[in-house]
Amino acid sequence: MAELVFFSGTMDCGKSTLALQMDHNHAARGHSGLIFTKHDRAGEAVLSSRLGLATSAIEVADDLDFWDIIVSRATRGRRVDYLICDEAQFYTAAQVEQLARIVDEMRIDVFAFGITADFRTALFPGSQRMIELADRVQTLQVEALCWCGYRATHNARVVDGAMVVEGEQVALGDITAGDVALVQYEVLCRRHYMRRMTSQAARTAAVSPEVLPFELDFCPI
Repeated sequence: MAELVFFSGTMDCGKSTLALQMDHNHAARGHSGLIFTKHDRAGEAVLSSRLGLATSAIEVADDLDFWDIIVSRATRGRRVDYLICDEAQFYTAAQVEQLARIVDEMRIDVFAFGITADFRTALFPGSQRMIELADRVQTLQVEALCWCGYRATHNARVVDGAMVVEGEQVALGDITAGDVALVQYEVLCRRHYMRRMTSQAARTAAVSPEVLPFELDFCPI
């Protein structure tokens, strides 16, 4: 039976690396698949991992229809055994429903990868619909770590060096103006997310004569 599987986690937990590995494993067995992504760090129509691996992919625009793409290929006699869908948090709810339909009616496996919640701890629409429809939701076993060494559970947005919890849901990381980075992301444990304590804030506090080291509230490992 084909499945819609959603692999989720925070940033830095190896989602894109696993997506590339799964594509490699299936292709090595003679299976034919398609790779999709959206807003990848390496640019348009690329699926890349932080380890430096990358492959070409189909960029998912808001008006892309997965069902139409697969039906079009099938009518031309081009086999599709599986789909790799990276950055699924950015997909629309309708696109997730199209993926579920592909699984149910065309018996094609769909392996989706994405972040569950944004920098405000709100669910991405694509991730929410994935959780609602997926046959399985799997949390990746590779744990991202907060600067304190504890398990990271939240994605923080840092603008001009300061953590923010308001703004547009989608803002790509490492956006620059000149040589100064304006938007960056960092994974934090819940304690330090709630206290707005990024790694930079922790370093600043550690060297400040007005803050004692124990006031940084380091998490136990």
